[in-house]
Amino acid sequence: MGVRARDQSGVRLNDRPIVTGLLITYGLFWIGLAIAPVNRQDWFLENLLAVALVAVLVLTYRRFAFSLPSYYLILAFLLLHAIGAHYTYSEVPFGFWLKDTLALSRNPFDRLVHFAYGLLLVYPLREVLMRLAGARGMWVSYLAISGILAQSGFFEVIEAIVAMIVSPELGSLYLGTQGDEWDAQKDMAAAFVGALLTIAGTMVLRRDERFST
Repeated sequence: MGVRARDQSGVRLNDRPIVTGLLITYGLFWIGLAIAPVNRQDWFLENLLAVALVAVLVLTYRRFAFSLPSYYLILAFLLLHAIGAHYTYSEVPFGFWLKDTLALSRNPFDRLVHFAYGLLLVYPLREVLMRLAGARGMWVSYLAISGILAQSGFFEVIEAIVAMIVSPELGSLYLGTQGDEWDAQKDMAAAFVGALLTIAGTMVLRRDERFST
């Protein structure tokens, strides 16, 4: 199979229309969910980091273009996050359906998204470590999983600080604790498990060219 054409920055030329389509898809989805969210202040807080991530991806695209699998995974996470931001994580209807179906004590949608954070974003992080840091083998898997766990803890702290500074009255709503004092630790554990599953799957499929980076 021939090597796909790239420009001088290394961007895969054939991938550009697809990546542009993914960006447009997210933009349209985001705009639709920006209309009449359940709580506008919470929606604004939830979208600060998401919009910043998209901006960084766009601004750095010519210097560092991810593989298409990574972009698909990033998009999937951003779409889930947009849904949580629209309804507030503790009020997402699908979460209430899961709560009733599984006889849970709380709406689990926020926990699912934290799980998805590890499940979907550890692969792009692994790609960064491989291409920029030259990590390989078990080291890249260990560093990617550790990175997700560290990021989860970091964002829990940042979210708490943002909630206190920007809108203290929205604290529990924004953080989605639902009265659980161990919510942050459980969210981190969910992301960790998600990352483990993806890395395990990647190791099994690493010889498949579709998953190569």
